[in-house]
Amino acid sequence: MKRIPLLILVLLAASRLDAQRSRRPAPVAVMSRASRTIDAVAGAIPGRVGVAAMIIETGDLVMLHGNERFPMQSVYKVPIAMAVLQQVDAGKLQLSQVIHVRKQDMVPNVGSPMRERTPNGTDATVRELLRGMVVESDGTASDMLLGLVPAADVTTMLKKLGIDSMRVVTTERAMAAKTMTQYQNWSTPRAAVQLLRLLQQGHPISAPSRALLLSWMTETTTGLKRIRSGLPAGTPVADKTGTDGTHAGLTRATNDIGIVTLPNGRHLAIAVFVRDSKGTAAQREGAIAKIARAAWDAATAPARRR
Repeated sequence: MKRIPLLILVLLAASRLDAQRSRRPAPVAVMSRASRTIDAVAGAIPGRVGVAAMIIETGDLVMLHGNERFPMQSVYKVPIAMAVLQQVDAGKLQLSQVIHVRKQDMVPNVGSPMRERTPNGTDATVRELLRGMVVESDGTASDMLLGLVPAADVTTMLKKLGIDSMRVVTTERAMAAKTMTQYQNWSTPRAAVQLLRLLQQGHPISAPSRALLLSWMTETTTGLKRIRSGLPAGTPVADKTGTDGTHAGLTRATNDIGIVTLPNGRHLAIAVFVRDSKGTAAQREGAIAKIARAAWDAATAPARRR
């Protein structure tokens, strides 16, 4: 009997394996299941709603107006914190470095627990300024940190990370002085989840810096009726909100972005921006909560196969 050449045997085995694989049902992306609910929730409130939600480990993504620009308001404190911590990692700044905050540095007409506690000025470490900016969304702390790492440097960091649809341009003081200035600090929902994904994956800051920032985002005291309130009790969430004041019944920004830890150990990055809304605070925050729940339900649903 003639021997079958080894190459032919290998090719026959490979073809059988390919045939078996072709008969297996392919996994279906789960995040698309949230689309109908997201569309319905967004359509029920006045204003423009932008959403992006992604399972970080797989890249599975759902969006609504995900490539449109939305004013970030205090959401921009996440890239600011990352840029400052990058300088700390490089040895150009120290967390223990003391910064003198003068009375005239206190930013008026923005949320600033620092200003309320010490209106005549104080000394604060870089670490204290970072924590105040993230946990309490302190506008004075944010502007002091932008004095150390200018807004242009923050945007440069973003571009180096491949995030081209997020801009950090100006300060809390400037936004408070003129309402329309807030549109200069903008992001698309997609860019926001891209940034969160990089943060979760350890870019562009060291593991200790990343752990510090995520711990502060977990401790945050703002926007508790947004992403967090839509999820099961006890769900780990590291988020950062952004909120404009309401003027003549119009609120230009009600936002929340965050990293949610799923029961299976994976992570959901979610960004919800509500722009130019005449809805009530309850409507705007309730929409963010419902959208977060829809994304959660999709991310935790068993993956069907087609």
